[in-house]
Amino acid sequence: MEFQDVIRKRKMVRSFTTEPVDPAVVELIMENAIRAPSAGFSQGWGFLLLDQPEDVERFWQVTWPERDNTGWPGLFNAPVIVVPMSHKQAYLDRYAEPDKGWTDKAESRWPSPFWTIDTSFAAQNILLTVVDQGVGALYFGITDIPKFRDAFGVPEEYDPVGAIAIGHPAPDRPSPSLKRGRRPVENVVHRGRW
Repeated sequence: MEFQDVIRKRKMVRSFTTEPVDPAVVELIMENAIRAPSAGFSQGWGFLLLDQPEDVERFWQVTWPERDNTGWPGLFNAPVIVVPMSHKQAYLDRYAEPDKGWTDKAESRWPSPFWTIDTSFAAQNILLTVVDQGVGALYFGITDIPKFRDAFGVPEEYDPVGAIAIGHPAPDRPSPSLKRGRRPVENVVHRGRW
């Protein structure tokens, strides 16, 4: 698929069939995730890949135990879940190495949380690869992170930046949010001056 087609076709899918995702596609998705940029090539991320039915079901039990009134019952058919997680300490450690010139590991040196930004880049790579491979995805937040950590043994130093459900799209109704329309480029791009 051409890159512009991938960009234009990328959307959040909220209903999936129960058809499995080809394991080779899942591997490509994960390979492309780690191709995202990272400050100082710190690569301060980790990914929890859930592609076994019992693991996916446990994820839903932990993160979304009451599913009856979601409005998106087909969401829970997704056969794959990926949870991208940032690892701040990897960045603090990396920038204290000799080639970076800092001798301390002070978080105050960072104008923005690049560990979260770079992990978000990896999540975007996942979303784009999904489209390129002819499947669908939904990115969403995890509200009870301590419960999630406990259920999956996630170390404290890794912070989930959300979760991505992946599967074959099923017919579904569009999100009501789409009625807002996409903001035109001229309303959000300020050339040379705000």
